[in-house]
Amino acid sequence: MAYGKDDPRSKLVTNSRDENNSGGSATPASYGLYYKDTPVDDDANGKAWYTRGQDLLVNYIEAAPGATFSRTGQVDEYMIVVADEDTPYEVSAQHGVNGPETKTGPGHQVIIVPPGDSSVTFPKGGRVVRLFSTQSEDLNEKCANKDVYATRDRNIPEFQRWPDPVDGFKLRVYDLWKERVPGKFGPIWRCTTIMLNFPPPGNGPRDITKMSPHSHADFDQCSLVMAGSFLHNMRWPWGLDKNEWVPDEFPITEAPSATIIPARVIHSSESLHRTNNRMADIFAPPRLDFSLLEGWIQNHDEYPLPEGYSMPVKEKADA
Repeated sequence: MAYGKDDPRSKLVTNSRDENNSGGSATPASYGLYYKDTPVDDDANGKAWYTRGQDLLVNYIEAAPGATFSRTGQVDEYMIVVADEDTPYEVSAQHGVNGPETKTGPGHQVIIVPPGDSSVTFPKGGRVVRLFSTQSEDLNEKCANKDVYATRDRNIPEFQRWPDPVDGFKLRVYDLWKERVPGKFGPIWRCTTIMLNFPPPGNGPRDITKMSPHSHADFDQCSLVMAGSFLHNMRWPWGLDKNEWVPDEFPITEAPSATIIPARVIHSSESLHRTNNRMADIFAPPRLDFSLLEGWIQNHDEYPLPEGYSMPVKEKADA
């Protein structure tokens, strides 16, 4: 990995799983280009697209006024991202620790929804993204790129959700940030299934003298573009099997779109528009390396770390 000394990720310590000694990846990058792909759903609720990675599923929706989107018997937690302001909603869940509950909001928020029955309604319509694990087969079948994952990526272990929240499953609502904080990475939220890193909009094209080429040994990444456009620089490692060697890829994706970057693929993305570039990075299950850094996860106190891990203890300064 190559991070600049002023990049907060330079502090990461990653315990990489490297049981696969082939050194390469047989999984291609995959894309949901919602600005030009034909929607999977096109009905009175609006238009919806579905794109998956190995363990993450992105459901991008352009909701019509009054649209309602429901889940019945949902197997695990999921997230709803209402990225735009002035996008009011009402979300309900039936099986949380508090019993049936309903919350409303103005938009520009992320919502964590408990397992079981739930629904969300948008009186004025608008853009919404639902983020699921791929443990819901009915949603997997809707994904335009499902054939990419007909065979599991050998670099990624079987999905395991993280421990239950300390105060039980319930609706949780968080405000998205409106401005970037110097020296801060994120903000980042996590639940038992998903981690969302969703910074506020950025200015101007990226400084190409400060790139951050890196790869993830045992998980893939979704880069969800919600504003502007991004160039995704990607390089597949040369493994033992030359049949799997592929050329570098440099796709440019506009908003809205999702790019799935496979495990082991070296990548670094560049914002391109002069203003208002906005991209979220999403992982399933949550990333341990991010979670072990103090102050990185906004709701860290609500969700325990996996068994065997704890936050590093700060050393006390000499009196």
